[in-house]
Amino acid sequence: MICSLLVEPHGLRHYLKSHFLDPTFKGLYHANAFDMALLIPYFVVLVLLAFYGMHRYQLVYLYYKHRKNKVTDPALHFAELPRVTIQLPIFNEQYVIDRLVECVCKMEYPREKLEIQVLDDSNDETVEVARAVVERHAAMGHNISYHHRANREGFKAGALDAGLKVSTGEFVAIFDADFTPQPEWLMKVIHHFAEPEIGMVQTRWTHLNRTYSYLTQVEAILLDGHFVLEHGARSRAGVFFNFNGTAGMWRRQAIDDAGGWEHDTLTEDTDLSYRSQLKGWKFRYLQDVECPAELPIEMTAFKTQQARWAKGLIQCAKKDLPKVLRANVSRREKMEAWYHLTANISYPLMIVLSTLLLPAMIIRFYQGWFQMVYIDLPLFLASTFSISSFYLVSQKELFPRTWYRTIWYLPPLMALGIGLTITNSKAVLEALAGHQSAFARTPKYRVVNKRDKAIAARKYRKRLGWVPYIELLIGTYFALTVWYAVANENYITVPFLFLFVFGYWYTGLMSLLQGRFDSLVRERGEEHSAKPFPVGV
Repeated sequence: MICSLLVEPHGLRHYLKSHFLDPTFKGLYHANAFDMALLIPYFVVLVLLAFYGMHRYQLVYLYYKHRKNKVTDPALHFAELPRVTIQLPIFNEQYVIDRLVECVCKMEYPREKLEIQVLDDSNDETVEVARAVVERHAAMGHNISYHHRANREGFKAGALDAGLKVSTGEFVAIFDADFTPQPEWLMKVIHHFAEPEIGMVQTRWTHLNRTYSYLTQVEAILLDGHFVLEHGARSRAGVFFNFNGTAGMWRRQAIDDAGGWEHDTLTEDTDLSYRSQLKGWKFRYLQDVECPAELPIEMTAFKTQQARWAKGLIQCAKKDLPKVLRANVSRREKMEAWYHLTANISYPLMIVLSTLLLPAMIIRFYQGWFQMVYIDLPLFLASTFSISSFYLVSQKELFPRTWYRTIWYLPPLMALGIGLTITNSKAVLEALAGHQSAFARTPKYRVVNKRDKAIAARKYRKRLGWVPYIELLIGTYFALTVWYAVANENYITVPFLFLFVFGYWYTGLMSLLQGRFDSLVRERGEEHSAKPFPVGV
């Protein structure tokens, strides 16, 4: 019977009307109770998502309201440059380690006051490659040392802590393996620490392979939104914001005062940031100082990165948010910390919304168009349209002449955010349940443009098991909702529903198909060797 009703939408309409909406039907009370059991959680989820959506508008408001607080040049300068340690934490990064070390060794800073540490937790050929790179640059007169750990205890946080114990610098800069800091980066940052209350300075990530693919274009826009509006608004407004794990510099004392690096969360950078700011240290964000890096070129790598960040922030919320709420800080700082650390709870909420959307649509259809337009539509716009405006503003700030081109990327950007729901919800629920997991690195392949072949990616490529199939299944479910909406002339919801279809199908298919064209490349003789890049390239 149910199957026949789904096949014939008018039959479903007649069934609902005769059984649930007919005032003479004696089971009306139970039908209304059933409706309420669906509609109450539906609207609760919509309202919660709308609050997080409205917060994006708040960030845009803060960004422009406090634009006079943007930091550019340092107010003070060191009379004598202090000693600096640069830490390069790596794990199985044989394709990019030479590029990273070469960039760092080109930095404009007195060699006698610069110490470079390569902190290697690798368990593959990277060990030999990294050691050879370090030895070559040490022979050229650079103060660079190689530190290898076999146990990887504490993951990245453990490596940074181990390096810190033998470091000599008063200030510590950190760069991940895929970053390529410019020679002037250090001199642009160091003088901001001449103000004694500054504990950390973060610079903006830019993207070496932004134009590599549609996926990297969307990833770049997502990160631009974070670095322009989130960091920009929070730093200008004087509320808590976080070190991003790389492309930033710490005052050694600010790390020690906070208790040092801890590895009980997957975002050790955010955890240390909150603990340090609670100790009274001030952070500074330099939007105009750039540090280029690679974006993940494969869907699975991107998902893994996003899931790690989602889980880590919820872990930090459990660990650090109670301290913030009890601290002697302003209500505004507490509220912003709440939104910052709990934002990823929206992913499980999206799962609930996905489940309830079709039955809620059926019920709301028979309650009249006016209620749907007057109630549902504003909530949907608050939840979703804020995303579009948020990223458009960030692109307008960075690219004032060409920002309008971003409009073409907004639908896939929103769809990609929806498609991440399954993996990120799993990560969030694990964090809430206290389930610990290993630090999952994001593979880097030294792929910047289409001429660079990523066949070597096979070495570090991982699958996501059953997740892509679940995404395809959910995408099919939303295809059914699109069909139902069209059949019932509910056209206003079709574009929104189609984003769900595209998002789930796109992430699912891209995860399953990655690497499927390797054999075609090999047949054309275009495959690079899977060996490490030669030293000095």
